[in-house]
Amino acid sequence: MANTKSAIKHIKTSEKRRKRNVAVKSATRTQVRKARQVIAQNPAEATEQLKTAISQLDRAAAKGVIHRNNAARRKSRLMKAYQSKLAQS
Repeated sequence: MANTKSAIKHIKTSEKRRKRNVAVKSATRTQVRKARQVIAQNPAEATEQLKTAISQLDRAAAKGVIHRNNAARRKSRLMKAYQSKLAQS
């Protein structure tokens, strides 16, 4: 257990950050999952869901929840899947 006042404060802030990070990661994963489902089923109508997922990834990267390169990689993979499905249909 923490002994000093500053260590106790640090534990509190760490817990706040952890809760925020968990919430942001969860929301990001949900949006990406929804986008992938829409791309697989109906790629012509996936633009709105794709925009939402990309926006969520950008927000997570801006907050430092995920690394910016991680966000860029995920966005790239989403767009690649979207473009390939559009080309097929």
